[in-house]
Amino acid sequence: MNQDHLIMNDMKKLGFSEYECKAYLKLLEDFPLNGYALSKNSGIPRSRIYEVLKNLMDKQMVFEQAQEKNKLYYPVEPDIFINKLKADYKEAFTNISQFAERRYKEKKQNDKLVVIKGRQNIISFLNLLIKGAQKRIAVSIWEEEITQLTQELDMALKRGVVLRGIYFGEKVPYDMLVPHRRIKRYMAEKKERYLSIIIDNAHAISGIVSRQEDSKVTYTRDEGFIEISEDYIAHDLVVNMYSASLDETAYIAYEEFADNVHKYYFHYTDEEFLTYKKLR
Repeated sequence: MNQDHLIMNDMKKLGFSEYECKAYLKLLEDFPLNGYALSKNSGIPRSRIYEVLKNLMDKQMVFEQAQEKNKLYYPVEPDIFINKLKADYKEAFTNISQFAERRYKEKKQNDKLVVIKGRQNIISFLNLLIKGAQKRIAVSIWEEEITQLTQELDMALKRGVVLRGIYFGEKVPYDMLVPHRRIKRYMAEKKERYLSIIIDNAHAISGIVSRQEDSKVTYTRDEGFIEISEDYIAHDLVVNMYSASLDETAYIAYEEFADNVHKYYFHYTDEEFLTYKKLR
C-alpha cells in the first residue's frame, strides 16, 4: 500500500469521503486548479467534482478564487487545516464526554458485574483502562500478562500514577512490585494464571487469563468488590514482604506455619484442626 492510500485511510477515519481525500491531496500536489483540471487529475467524475469542492470549502480545507470567467481552487495550508481539525475534534470530544458522562451517571449502577471473555479482549480492555489511570494501579499479575501491558503502564508511571502489587514471574519488571515467594508451588496448586487489577479505586478486573479464548474475567465498579480485591492484594503483599524479611530459621518456621494453616483451610477435619490449635 503506497503512502497516498495510507494517508487516505487515516483521513477516512476522520470522516472524509474518498473523493474529498483525493481532491485535497491532489490540490496539495498541484494548485491552483479549476474544477475540470482537478477532476481529470484526481480521477473524480466531473459530475461530482463541484459537490466535492463545496464540501471541502464548507470544511475550510479548500478556498475558491474567481479569475476572469474561471474559478480556481487552492488548498488550505496543511498546518492550518490540521490545527483546525484538532480544535474541532477536541471540542466535539469534550461535548460528547460531558453529555455521555452526565447521561451515564443518571442511570449508572456501580454494582453491575460484566463478564469479559477471551484473553486478547481482556488485555485490550486493561490497556484501555490503564491509559485512563490518573492516581493508582494495584495488580496481582503474571509475567505473561504484564508484558502486554508494559507500554501503557510505562506511560502511566510517567504521568505520576502509583503502581503497587504482587508479581508472578522470574524477573520483576518494576521495582514497586513484590515477587511472589513460592511461584512453583503456587502453580502446582492452582494450575492456572489468575489476574486481579484495580485502577484508581474505581475499576476492578479479576479472573482467569491462562485459557486463551476461554479466559474469562469479571469487570465491575462495585465498591465492595473493589475493596475486597484491594484487601486480597494487600494481604499478599504483607505475607510476601514479611517472609522476605526473616532470617533462614524464622523463614522455615513461618512457611511451616503457613503450610499448616493452608492444610487446615482445605484438608483438616474439625478434630484435627482443634488438636493443631491446642498444640500452638
